[in-house]
Amino acid sequence: MADYETFQHDVLVIGAGGAGLRAAIEASVAGVSVGLICKSLLGKAHTVMAEGGIAAALGNVDDRDNWKVHFADTMRGGQYVNQWRMAELHAKEAPDRVRELEAWGAVFDRTKDGRILQRNFGGHKYPRLAHVGDRTGLEMIRTLQDHGVHQGIEVYMEHTVLSLLKDGDRATGAFAYERERGRFKIFRAKAIVLATGGIGRAYKITSNSWESTGDGLALGYEAGAELIDMEFVQFHPTGMIWPPSVMGILVTEGVRGEGGILTNNEGKRFMFDSIPENYRAQTADNAEEGWRYCQGDKNARRPPELLTRDHVARCIVREIKEGRGTPHGGVYLDIAWIKEKLPNAAEYIKRKLPSMYHQFKQLADIDITEQPMEVGPTTHYAMGGIHVDPDTQMSRVLGLFAAGECAAGINGANRLGGNSLSDIVVFGKRAGEFAAKFAKENQHGRTDNEAIEIIAREAVAPFERDDGENPYQVQKDLQEMMQNNVGIVRNEMEMKTALDHLKKFWERTNRVGVSGHREFNPGWHTALDLKNLLIVSEAITQAALERHESRGAQFREDYPNKEERFAKVNTMISKAPDGSMQIRLEALPEMPDYLKQVIEEMR
Repeated sequence: MADYETFQHDVLVIGAGGAGLRAAIEASVAGVSVGLICKSLLGKAHTVMAEGGIAAALGNVDDRDNWKVHFADTMRGGQYVNQWRMAELHAKEAPDRVRELEAWGAVFDRTKDGRILQRNFGGHKYPRLAHVGDRTGLEMIRTLQDHGVHQGIEVYMEHTVLSLLKDGDRATGAFAYERERGRFKIFRAKAIVLATGGIGRAYKITSNSWESTGDGLALGYEAGAELIDMEFVQFHPTGMIWPPSVMGILVTEGVRGEGGILTNNEGKRFMFDSIPENYRAQTADNAEEGWRYCQGDKNARRPPELLTRDHVARCIVREIKEGRGTPHGGVYLDIAWIKEKLPNAAEYIKRKLPSMYHQFKQLADIDITEQPMEVGPTTHYAMGGIHVDPDTQMSRVLGLFAAGECAAGINGANRLGGNSLSDIVVFGKRAGEFAAKFAKENQHGRTDNEAIEIIAREAVAPFERDDGENPYQVQKDLQEMMQNNVGIVRNEMEMKTALDHLKKFWERTNRVGVSGHREFNPGWHTALDLKNLLIVSEAITQAALERHESRGAQFREDYPNKEERFAKVNTMISKAPDGSMQIRLEALPEMPDYLKQVIEEMR
């Protein structure tokens, strides 16, 4: 075997966003050796792009809030196919994780009496999102990094993991390459935590960064872990759509939380036309009450713009399809209208939404204090991912844990805004804690040199194809195909067409070629990402075909209603011995009576 540089740790964390950093901190505190691999530079993880806030029932703005309300909101938003134990742990532990961030130096916005300020967000009954203007994710990463740097964590920046290594049924390491110089490296570990984020780059229009190519999901799947809920892909209702160079960039839900309204090209607030029955009692039916809610009136109902993301996205698509969209194919998001209500509206907007103000001013030459924004849905978040134990975060593979967006279960059919940032710290902590415990109870496994050589040969194969396909073109074509066939509105014919296309994409991927050498070669990096994108694209399509109903983020025009037989099941995907993708339906575990009572009380 070639002489590959080898590193050894008790716990190896793959991914350095909020979940990965929190896992690494917790494992290190337990006294074990921790290695942290990140695909880009430390501090550049996709978590920094999370803007609106972190959801936790602190009760600082409305003292009626508590973990029970948060749990019920999360379950209702997820259409009750959530893993209830994860939703329970999340709601109970999120406040402590936020206070912990505060103790570690996070500078949250404040109420007049000095407590952490919380804002309104879609699907949350009360103001629940602790925030730092509209730069909350950036502050979280800064805080976690500043705290983690003192824990003795070994960081490997700009490394990409190609495959997990196993000894029998147990994960024992990872085979990776250094992106800058192209050198292969072996990482041996007693326990591994996957925290690689999402899958947005499988689609053409996405708010996700270049890193979000489904690496963790594909690594776990190939190693024997199960994927769950892959049909549920969240399309955030508000992404930038103009000019083309900014298409898909996120426009935070915080704009709507501070009073922003959605209108069509007729100037009508179309969200009033479509309020789901299960949210009707909580939703304002007039503009004045909705505005009072955004200003903190505890007796007011929330505006319809703050309904769940899946519903708002479909309403926007309806307006566009029926000819009431903007000139560039979106709708208007207007925060400037609050000039009618506040004498100092411009200063208020700049203080509450500084990133949004500068984003639109610099990228689209629009002053959001004076003009409405043009927005449309953008691929944003994967509710699906690696199936894990709710308490320990371990997958079906011994010693392999997962946390954050690449794990799944808490969100069910649809994620509420802000739950992602509390999810990553709640379950990042748990993954790090139990990975360290597993590492203390086990020794390093055997390294399979033959398997490593096979992975290495496959990785460099594109250099041997002088006349191979362009990997950038394959990726572009794949993204367009997924956008067109497995997007917001789905049907059986288009998804079966997608599966046919995916077979051809596998063939094209096996023919891709790159020029140059292994150092500083982004074409090679793109070629290596294709396999991960294809695995998650097929998983999304197979799961969406299997669920013959519309629920949460899955909307099928050929099955437009919810079906009782899918009300208490999850789609589970695993790799068969012959290499094919297997899918099955699995019944949800029965919810205990005390949680059923919580949901009844909060209806």
